[in-house]
Amino acid sequence: MKNNTINKKEIEKFSKIAEEWWNPQGKFKPLHKFNPIRISYIKNNIVRDLKLKNKKKPLEKVKILDVGCGGGLLSEPMNRLGADVVGIDASNNNIKIAKLHAKKNNLKIKYINSSPENFKTQKKFDVILNMEIVEHVDNLDLFLKESSSHLKKNGIMFIATLNKTLKSYVFAIVGAEYILRWLPIGTHEWEKFVTPKYLSKLSKKNNLKEKKIDGMKFDILNNQWMLTEDLSVNYISIFEKT
Repeated sequence: MKNNTINKKEIEKFSKIAEEWWNPQGKFKPLHKFNPIRISYIKNNIVRDLKLKNKKKPLEKVKILDVGCGGGLLSEPMNRLGADVVGIDASNNNIKIAKLHAKKNNLKIKYINSSPENFKTQKKFDVILNMEIVEHVDNLDLFLKESSSHLKKNGIMFIATLNKTLKSYVFAIVGAEYILRWLPIGTHEWEKFVTPKYLSKLSKKNNLKEKKIDGMKFDILNNQWMLTEDLSVNYISIFEKT
């Protein structure tokens, strides 16, 4: 098994379209549409679990590591909510775009071209975000182990990904890539999708206890994403470091 988590094919794929990160009508349009529910879900659960009280800056002083940060679509709103954010990504092109956009918006976010196993720091984080990333890495066991190593004891890790079901193949690949063309063809490989059971098993092995899991689905009538009990396609899990 590989002793690193970087899938070069995946890095090249996203590096080629890095310029598109902040175009809400471009190749990352689905993520822009997805972002509001991701932001509110992360914020609300951090506030509840860490018992935060600041209304103006709900995440003030919370140390967040955004793994696979891309162009900064989650790092920036987390920073605006008051968090001290570090974003890492294995694509240098993504990091360049993220740095440029943060500077343009006067945001203090530290972006580093790295993967969890290569990220050198003495700092431990309150929260780690692994959002829509685990289905793009190699050696998921190592990825979770190295991600967990950067999390404080009792810290929180969010993992959002795609379930490995027939329905996810139909909706996330055939539908989203080939029919609706919401995503470039080849964005996802069904073989790399992860079942909640397998994710929970690997996470437990790496000192992460599952606290909560929710499904997410696109509401076509209201043109927005919503939470659901249905885990068959998109889902998000919250883990606590033990």
